[in-house]
Amino acid sequence: MSVAVYLPLVIPLLAALAARPLADRLPPAAATWLLVASALVLALASSAVLGLLALSALVRVPFVDAVVHLSAPVISSGDSVSVPVAVIAGALLTAAAAAAARALWHRGGAIVAAHRRARSLPGAGQVVVTEDDDADAYTIPGWPSRIVITAGMVRVLTARERQVLLAHERAHASGSHYLFTSAARLAAAANPLLRPVAAQAGYTVERWADEQAAASSGDRPLTARAVARAALAVSAAPPARPGRPGRADPLTALGMVPARSRTRGTASRGAGSRRTGSRGASLRGAGQVPRRVAALLAPPPRTSPLLYGAVIVVVALSAVSALDAAASLHQLIELAQGEPA
Repeated sequence: MSVAVYLPLVIPLLAALAARPLADRLPPAAATWLLVASALVLALASSAVLGLLALSALVRVPFVDAVVHLSAPVISSGDSVSVPVAVIAGALLTAAAAAAARALWHRGGAIVAAHRRARSLPGAGQVVVTEDDDADAYTIPGWPSRIVITAGMVRVLTARERQVLLAHERAHASGSHYLFTSAARLAAAANPLLRPVAAQAGYTVERWADEQAAASSGDRPLTARAVARAALAVSAAPPARPGRPGRADPLTALGMVPARSRTRGTASRGAGSRRTGSRGASLRGAGQVPRRVAALLAPPPRTSPLLYGAVIVVVALSAVSALDAAASLHQLIELAQGEPA
């Protein structure tokens, strides 16, 4: 195998570095599709290459050659992979497969639990207002999906801000955004280098809903104000208790609501960012909420064919490298089977 076989193992590092700039510069709907699709392709390509590296060394074991009737001279003539590299690749592939299976199991269970919760909520309408005094609002995926808003959230927002909040949550429901966050997290489980990509996909689905809410209201500053006030109200709520989403809650697992501790930190960073002088400097280490507010106070991002093309080319390069390595190994094995030992 050529050195190009290692490209799918390196490109996820580039994807991790490029994820945030892409999330900030592209329209959120397009950015979400691009980030999630890229994460899935890169996770598959890297896993395939790990399997090929392990297999290319396995076929050089004399016992394996004898069992599957491979010509040792032909196998030896191919590009060799050292035994330590093959062992490491096999171990990494095993760990990736176990992590992906575990993530798929938990994600599937979270989706089923969320659907059950949606069916158990009172009333027949999509929107459910609870008597909880703590401010909160979230979408529960299901058939149909339900939107939960607490009485505490209703009190802290104006009528127009409540309309923005409802438009935001309806965008989550109609767009099935939990599928995007679930797919990105599954890819990140298979390849931990893709965790920054999954994190930015979680941000872009929120931006996607923000932009739809802004389009619905026709007022971007109003939408930014509603996002900021809702986030500050949620951050002021006490830690999760039974009946509210928390760390082990299926909605948190699906990325539909953030973990409480993370929400509190994000809101405090957002308040701090407004006290700094330069918006660009303040947002460099900011959390999701200040980034979302700043994006809503700016003009909508424009489509950038150059960025799309660059990402597609790099991701395609990873996939082509994996396919080429697979084709080379397959050809070598066919030649070894065709020549008498």
